[in-house]
Amino acid sequence: MDIDGRERAILVHLRLTNADEQEDLDELKLLALSAGAEIVGVVEGARNHPDSATYVGSGKAEEIRELVAATQAEVVLVNGALSPGQERNLEKAVAARVLDRTGLILDIFAQRAQSHEGKLQVQLAQLEHLSTRLVRGWTHLERQKGGIGLRGPGETQLESDRRMIGERIRMLHKRLDKVHKQRVERRRARSRSVIPTVSLVGYTNAGKSSLFNALTGAGVYAADRLFATLDPTMRRVELPGQVTMILADTVGFIRHLPHGLVAAFRSTLEEVQFADLLIHVVDASHPDHLEYQEQVERVLTEIGADSVPRLTVMNKIDVKNEPPHTEMDSLGDKSRVFVSAKTGAGMDLLMSVLSERLAPHRVQAVVRFPIKEGRLRSRLYSWGAVLTETVDGDDLVVTIELSREQCRWLAEEQGAQTTFPLSA
Repeated sequence: MDIDGRERAILVHLRLTNADEQEDLDELKLLALSAGAEIVGVVEGARNHPDSATYVGSGKAEEIRELVAATQAEVVLVNGALSPGQERNLEKAVAARVLDRTGLILDIFAQRAQSHEGKLQVQLAQLEHLSTRLVRGWTHLERQKGGIGLRGPGETQLESDRRMIGERIRMLHKRLDKVHKQRVERRRARSRSVIPTVSLVGYTNAGKSSLFNALTGAGVYAADRLFATLDPTMRRVELPGQVTMILADTVGFIRHLPHGLVAAFRSTLEEVQFADLLIHVVDASHPDHLEYQEQVERVLTEIGADSVPRLTVMNKIDVKNEPPHTEMDSLGDKSRVFVSAKTGAGMDLLMSVLSERLAPHRVQAVVRFPIKEGRLRSRLYSWGAVLTETVDGDDLVVTIELSREQCRWLAEEQGAQTTFPLSA
């Protein structure tokens, strides 16, 4: 470990000629830097298939071992998914700790999680990842029949480790279920206020948190690192035309994001699934941005959010010296907005487009309710919904402009007599 506390790491990248998709070495470098590693060497190679014993093969393992000795590296980061056996065998072959891509992402998640729920989710994902290594890594002990001289502590320790991990996993599931129920109640409360929710999605490091800060002034942590944001952050944003939205920042997506992590971070992903609109943030300056967009779309399909309406925001136009502008889709709707969250260029344009996208949900209606319902009257004024107000006996008759959902909420949950104009 160097003087500033960073671990010295060697990166291992294999190009698998028979693989449907290749991992990206540049992305592995970003992951390693995001985890706080100092990259002291890179070993590349090519194979048709991973070696069943060590993933890289004996010759490449010896090359890694020599580089570990020469650089005094403490960890070897492999750009792929290792089986427990491959991980164990490679560690022996290179005489250093080995971490595959999933383990590396888990480590970054463990560093980044800030909320109580986020920390629970990371612990759960780490333990479930560890449990497969524990079980598979010690299966040779299960074959021992307990003969003379074979009744050592190994099998007992294995069972103890399994039980402790299993109990911890069950406890975490129980605690997360409780938090999940609380989150569902909060979402119901938000739905009763019927302010549309807009979620930021995109490939990790696309600039979602920077865009969130530019729109809200929230000061959310944003850095040129992968997975800078893990815990969902929500803020109310006032848009032009008296349109209000709740904006949610979310975890960045990445190629081949481990399924366990997709399942674990359901709090962030549910905000995406139940959003009224998704802002797909794209790093327009990245040469692979089209491929990254496809990866995000795959994850959205996987979590059941592929039917949620989209608005694509092409971020970082300052890198390409491109002016802010919009592009239309085949139906004539503004589908892409080009901005720079860093410089603020195009932010007014984006807020205007968001207002246009969310405003069509608003209709005018006439609402009648008793004057004594002061809370309801205050709620309408807080929404900026009141156009006119008159008194008719003991009732207030108010002309409002709200979303259809808000009007229905008034009629169904508040018992207010609501009349929609014919144009609605």
